[in-house]
Amino acid sequence: MKTLIGTVLLAISIPATSWAESLQTPLNVLQRNWAEIQYRMTEQQQEDAFIQLLAKAQEAVQQHPNDANYLIWQGIIQSSTAGAKGGLGALSLAKEARQSFEQAMEVNANALNGSAYTSLGVLYHKVPAWPIGFGSDKKSEKLLKQALEINPDGIDSNYFYAEFLYDDKQYAAAKAYLLKAQQAAPRPDRPLADQGRQKEIRSLLTKVNARLS
Repeated sequence: MKTLIGTVLLAISIPATSWAESLQTPLNVLQRNWAEIQYRMTEQQQEDAFIQLLAKAQEAVQQHPNDANYLIWQGIIQSSTAGAKGGLGALSLAKEARQSFEQAMEVNANALNGSAYTSLGVLYHKVPAWPIGFGSDKKSEKLLKQALEINPDGIDSNYFYAEFLYDDKQYAAAKAYLLKAQQAAPRPDRPLADQGRQKEIRSLLTKVNARLS
């Protein structure tokens, strides 16, 4: 369960650093602080930080119950908390994340460029299969392909499908999607997330090239 998504702090000792940041929506703040935890904290720090962030995400969903964007990010944070927690004890969080993504799809399947499909696809790929968990590579691949249909040029949709292909030993195909992910347009409101994802892309590309050589 340690590899759960990463395939997300309103106020966890990370104060706003500028007047402009104070004007951001709660969703922007969740996204930014998730990236702070994911890419700047040690593994030992992440579990407590994600648990605190999850409480804030749940508050945000209560305030925006019919907004798929918040449901998606609640799911991402639940998945990230499960990944940081690790072990079988994380499975309940993974199930909660699955429910958040499915609810988001019911509200608006295309929200955040199909991120619910990407995130749920990664979840199915990372969670152990039955009888331990609910993981399914068949469902994962279907969802990841649906995400690419919605967002064919996205950094996350291409990276996570490439990761799936790598794990399936389809190295040439994985490389093609990684190269496409590298070319994704920057997200001006998520620079740290882009920086961290690009680092992950380079790391996986190195592994792919080693397999192809």
